[in-house]
Amino acid sequence: MRMRRELDPLGEKEVPFEAYYGIQTQRALENFPVSGLREHPFFVKAYVMVKKAAALTNMEVGFLDPKIGKAIVQACDEVLEGKLMDQFVVDVFQAGAGTSFNMNVNEVLANRALEIIGRPKGEYKTISPNDHVNMAQSTNDTFPTAMHVATLLALQKLFSVLENLRDAFRKKGEEFSDVIKSGRTHLNDALPVTLGQEFQAYASAIDRALRQLKIRKQEIEEVALGGTATGTGVNTHPKYRETVVKKLSEISSLNLKPASDPFEAQQSQLKIATVSSGLKELALELIRIANDLRLLNSGPTTGLSEIVLPAVQPGSSIMPGKVNPVMCECLNMIGFQIVGNDLTISLAVQAGQLELNVMMPVIIHNLLQSIELLVNYLPVFTTKCILDIKANRERCKEYLEKNPSLVTLLSPHIGYLKAAEIAKEALSRGISVRKLVLEKGLMDKKTIEEIFQPDSLIGAKKRTT
Repeated sequence: MRMRRELDPLGEKEVPFEAYYGIQTQRALENFPVSGLREHPFFVKAYVMVKKAAALTNMEVGFLDPKIGKAIVQACDEVLEGKLMDQFVVDVFQAGAGTSFNMNVNEVLANRALEIIGRPKGEYKTISPNDHVNMAQSTNDTFPTAMHVATLLALQKLFSVLENLRDAFRKKGEEFSDVIKSGRTHLNDALPVTLGQEFQAYASAIDRALRQLKIRKQEIEEVALGGTATGTGVNTHPKYRETVVKKLSEISSLNLKPASDPFEAQQSQLKIATVSSGLKELALELIRIANDLRLLNSGPTTGLSEIVLPAVQPGSSIMPGKVNPVMCECLNMIGFQIVGNDLTISLAVQAGQLELNVMMPVIIHNLLQSIELLVNYLPVFTTKCILDIKANRERCKEYLEKNPSLVTLLSPHIGYLKAAEIAKEALSRGISVRKLVLEKGLMDKKTIEEIFQPDSLIGAKKRTT
């Protein structure tokens, strides 16, 4: 392999000749051969957007030679088009604060900019990763800014996915609005609901989680960019901070603004933590809903079997004809991973000290993974599971007829204690409450039919006397 020699403050080192990354990236490759995982493409591009905004601003305020600045901007544009993505090679588990990755970005852009002006890679006296690409910046303000930008871009996709899932549940809620079934509390028979009401409630839960995420998204529209090493903005032009954030907003098409307190923006990762918490809360709801669907589908002969989930693959390698609720099972596993990711993020957020939280690399890796899992899977879950769910109307009707909790509707007429006796006897004899009340002559048929009409069963018709 052809190599080139580069120099940094620790000395010289060989770097692959064709590589666009440089010596500090090479050191990171040797120091952190941890997971084989690289930064998410959203994060790479977000970081490059920051570098482009900085180059444009530094040219505008007169700090950066236009020839060098334009070459850096062109290199940024090429990466944003999808080129050179294989050159961002630093492991997600790396030096604290993300200095390794910041330098990976700086070196790739510097070396590509050198090529653009006809100079060889590694000629850093002409275009330097530190002096030019990283001008008026620090890892400490660029890394959290890129975290916010990447998260905002990823959330845009997630919001659309969640809206589709919510709408799918609403559609099923409307379809099943006439399917009256036994409600269940404590996993025991309770007063009736409709299958549609259950599915509408799932839609409402998704919608609430979505609205919470949209609220928390607004917090991370504030960015740390311009604070440099500790929040003071040292080595920047007086107009730099406002200008660079404005340019980053234009590049990313996001509504960004400078952090209200640049020191807090580098000390604290609470704003990102609230987004992660929102994802965890969403995951908890998704886990709960997936488990409900598995219960309602259980059977087909020994479970509830009130709904039929679509069969998407054989369920057993030994039991012919068995079909399992695999789409819900996968959603459960994704939910568990997101809850675990949030715990990692929580530990990292509280681990910041004084002027900087150095645990940012593990925070953004876990956060973007959580979003990506949902963005990748929920559309499949929506189309292959939710939209094709069928109601087992006969089973719902059968269970409803046998439900002893229907006696609750008789309590205002015969009293709680008598109603309890009826429920107990109906259950022991295996007959319906309606039939037993008629048998005992406690009510006439017309009154019972009025009490047990569908609107009364599901609470649509309120008692007036």
